[in-house]
Formats: sequence, structure tokens, C-alpha cells
Amino acid sequence: MVFKPQKTKFQLLVIDNFDSLSQWAANPWRRYSLALTVVLTGYFFGSSLGMISAVAELIDPVGAFLSVFFIEVLIQFRRRLRFDRRKKLLVLLIDSLRLGLFYGFFTESLKLL
Repeated sequence: MVFKPQKTKFQLLVIDNFDSLSQWAANPWRRYSLALTVVLTGYFFGSSLGMISAVAELIDPVGAFLSVFFIEVLIQFRRRLRFDRRKKLLVLLIDSLRLGLFYGFFTESLKLL
């Protein structure tokens, strides 16, 4: 027996907001500016997490585990959404977030050498 999730007001609101964001980002410049904003946000979070775990030396393994886990979750989301043409913007945003996180982690690792 397969259970279908309920269509709650919150779910419908999130879907409507994402649809309106997708329509707004139909213009390539808007889409690229949104992707650049997500890349920079990912870079900020990646470098912040690297700094926090470097200052509090006790949580280095926990920070590394959480970072790898979050990136793996993003990879799984991308694999599920890869062939859905309607979610093309979401795949672009997930890839941009991963790129920003990787770049933030990489630059912080160079600082800690």
C-alpha cells in the first residue's frame, strides 16, 4: 500500500512560491543572478563552518561529518530531480549551493595549512 502525502496549505504555498520563482527566473539574467546569489550564500556558509570548527578544535570531526552529510543529501536531491524538466531551476540552485559550499571549504582548508 502506497501512502500519498496530504496536500496541506503549507505545501501548496511552498509549491506556488517556487512556481512563481521559476516563472520570474525564465529570463536568463535573472536565473544567473539567482544562481550567483546561491553560490555566494553557499560560500559564506562553507567558510563560516570551516572557521567555527577551526576555532573550537573539539568539533572538527563533527563539523566534517555534518558537511559531508549535507553535501551528500544535496547530491541525492539532484539525482531525484535530474530528469524532471519542471524542476530545472531547482537543480541549478542545488548545484550552485554545492559549488559554493565546496569552494568555501576549499578556501578555508588552504587558510588552515
